[in-house]
Amino acid sequence: MRRDTFQTRRCQPPRSTRQRGSVVLFFLLFLIPLLIFGAFAVDLARLSVARNELQNAADAAALKGAAALLPPSTSGPNWAIAQTVTNTAVALNASDGHQLTVGTVQTGYWNLTGTPSTLQATTITPGTYDAPAVQVTVTRTANQNGGPIALLLGGLMNIFSTPGSATAVAVAAAPNTVNADGLFPVALGQCVFNLYWDSNADQPRIDPSTGKPYEINITNGQMTGGTCDAGQWTSFQVDANNVPTIRNLITNGNPAPLSIGDSIWLEPGVKNTLYSSVPTNVTVVIPVVSQITDLKTYVPIVAFAAFHIDGSYGGSSKYIQGHFVGGFKLPVLATGFGPNYGAYVAPRLAL
Repeated sequence: MRRDTFQTRRCQPPRSTRQRGSVVLFFLLFLIPLLIFGAFAVDLARLSVARNELQNAADAAALKGAAALLPPSTSGPNWAIAQTVTNTAVALNASDGHQLTVGTVQTGYWNLTGTPSTLQATTITPGTYDAPAVQVTVTRTANQNGGPIALLLGGLMNIFSTPGSATAVAVAAAPNTVNADGLFPVALGQCVFNLYWDSNADQPRIDPSTGKPYEINITNGQMTGGTCDAGQWTSFQVDANNVPTIRNLITNGNPAPLSIGDSIWLEPGVKNTLYSSVPTNVTVVIPVVSQITDLKTYVPIVAFAAFHIDGSYGGSSKYIQGHFVGGFKLPVLATGFGPNYGAYVAPRLAL
């Protein structure tokens, strides 16, 4: 009996050998899942990079197209040129080493308040917060932009590629805030814009007798349309009633940022010596206020406008003459969104 027991024990492998065999077996059993998870991790990173490149391409193309929406003219948004520029910009980018060639480009109006939250047609009558916009979608799919995004190790899961897509919307919009040195020290009344600015077309109204925008006289109590006090000098947020202050503001602009809703000081009166300091044949940005009065008082800003100064007359006249313009890009930093009265900031992404 003892001999048989001894012989049986001699035929069994050592315990350490059995343990090593178990580890190898478990490793083999889990090797395929480990490889699958590894492939997933590698391809997830690759997919993320490729899709980020698609988004960057869509953003860049939309911004480029929006920059072409408002040429410095009185003709309103140029939808056709913006669409052409956007398509050309798509082809300047790549995704995962594949040159992009085409995008789906749409133009129209984008509501800055998000109501509605989709691109509106170019044929609508735009509201106060409807800004000209370009929407572009760049997609990698079969036979488009290099095809679907390849998955290097996805074959382990029988997934060799996947489509990718990105959409961007860029707007050419008027600002809510204009930084220092961006404004000319004259306030225009909103009443005069109701008469001579076509908000539906985002452009000045045209004088049929000249075929050009209406000429408007501002400051020194000049009336427009028989009912509107067109504009007055302003010292912005300082209660100042003297020529040196205004002359300094003509040269240097507003000393601090100004936003819609801020109140500025009206400084009516005859200041003959100022008119020789006014630059002519230039376009300036002027705050639009709710109402112009003959009183020295504070009034709130409701928008910012582009105004081309054609002439400045002192002596017995004492007024500035000019006209509204559309599509004027502010030369200083401006932020936020506001009503469009001809002045806008660098195109911005809305989506």
